Amino acid sequence: MVSERVKMLNGQLYDASDSELSALRAEARANIVKFQNESNREKNSRLLKEWLGGTGANITINPGFVCDYGCHIYVGENFYANFNCTFLDVCKITIGDNAMIGPNCQLLTPLHPIEAKKRIKGLEYGAPITIGHNVWLGGGVTILPGVTLGNNVVVGAGSVVTKSFGNDLVLAGNPARIIKRLGNETVEEE
Repeated sequence: MVSERVKMLNGQLYDASDSELSALRAEARANIVKFQNESNREKNSRLLKEWLGGTGANITINPGFVCDYGCHIYVGENFYANFNCTFLDVCKITIGDNAMIGPNCQLLTPLHPIEAKKRIKGLEYGAPITIGHNVWLGGGVTILPGVTLGNNVVVGAGSVVTKSFGNDLVLAGNPARIIKRLGNETVEEE
């Protein structure tokens, strides 16, 4: 029999009230409290390295960070996230090296059924988020479930990224669209 956690990570409908998932969320909340109350950056970095699914040696996340589990978040070397970021990791969130995440950014992997009967039963599902190397998300950016961003992507402040994009781009808007190819002139629409 497949566990609810395996279903969750595979993007299938799962029961969020499952005891294993509830225990993992409780552990994450305890880690969030420890993280928020620790002013020493070195101690916070150690906590993140123990808590998250995987990190590089150099990781900085400022206070206000929250997540569902933490153990499904993988970040590369030289990772920086500013204040008040939310990473909802019911599915895997993978971020490459040299990422800069602005304040109040949201990376959201959860999805809920459109049919009310399934939602009321507590069933949900998700889709992973993958972000490449050398990415900069401006303040207040929201990345929706299932999005993949390539390498060397800049996303303008306040943008909502609803679909995947390739490498070497500047994106902005709601929904986000290509406004510039890095090294090229501005483009209108793709």
